[in-house]
Amino acid sequence: MPLNNTDIAASVTRALAEDIGTGDITARLIPEQATAQATVISRETAVLSGRPWFDEVFRQLDARVQIDWQVSDGDHILPNQTLCELHGPARALLSGERTALNFLQTLSGTATLTARYVDAIRGTRAKVLDTRKTLPGLRTAQKYAVTCGGGHNHRMGLYDAVLIKENHIAVAGSVAAALAQARAMDGESAGREAVSERGLIHWTNTGAVLRAAEIEVENIDQLRAALSAGATRILLDNFDLEALNAAVRETSGRATLEASGGVTLDNIRAIAQSGVDFISVGSLTKHVRAIDLSLRFLPH
Repeated sequence: MPLNNTDIAASVTRALAEDIGTGDITARLIPEQATAQATVISRETAVLSGRPWFDEVFRQLDARVQIDWQVSDGDHILPNQTLCELHGPARALLSGERTALNFLQTLSGTATLTARYVDAIRGTRAKVLDTRKTLPGLRTAQKYAVTCGGGHNHRMGLYDAVLIKENHIAVAGSVAAALAQARAMDGESAGREAVSERGLIHWTNTGAVLRAAEIEVENIDQLRAALSAGATRILLDNFDLEALNAAVRETSGRATLEASGGVTLDNIRAIAQSGVDFISVGSLTKHVRAIDLSLRFLPH
């Protein structure tokens, strides 16, 4: 996904503020003009993600810090591998160490887990998608990490794609009524600019076109109603394997299908083999285990 430098800078500014506050009082023990060298070392096998956030930490603290990377985001890394070397003012290196590692460890954790899910369905037609179940304030970063692990992004938020879920259907009254309302909104948006990606219609700052709205269904009867109403992308919510296979047969290529709910590494391959197009996995971004990385200063 394209990186938003403004978003990265804002995230880093918030993270530094919560850690440094009014100033790093321990770093003041070090002479202001002192310089240092350090390395970041991995302690386990992983997929790297988060370099732009790591770099931004030290850019904001002191632009004189130089970072020489030996790996790129998306690379598989090994235990005891040197990831980068840093040179520059010692105070900046000390003050930025934890914040920079927090970004790199967390995002590498998301990328690493995503890669495991992607590997589990290799050879099938299905693609792994993320969800909106992200850590508050880190959505852009985590969705970037998903792509580093070989996954794909679903909508960024409520503003850039239409996804009619069970609560929308409950309020609207039925699947058909919810889709009818989407078509009515489409008419209101006629002539406005839109960008199509992965079968969804994404909003621009001029509005949205809703013809390719995705709708969630919870059983075969709702699936049939969605197909009858002209749905072109359907989310199958918590369908078991038997129901997934039935849904693929029922749809017969008339709509793009996404499986969601209860997906684990143990069952994702069987889900993919049903013939669905996408599998969304909330645990990619909500069940975060940071990768063990270490920043070590080199002796003078």
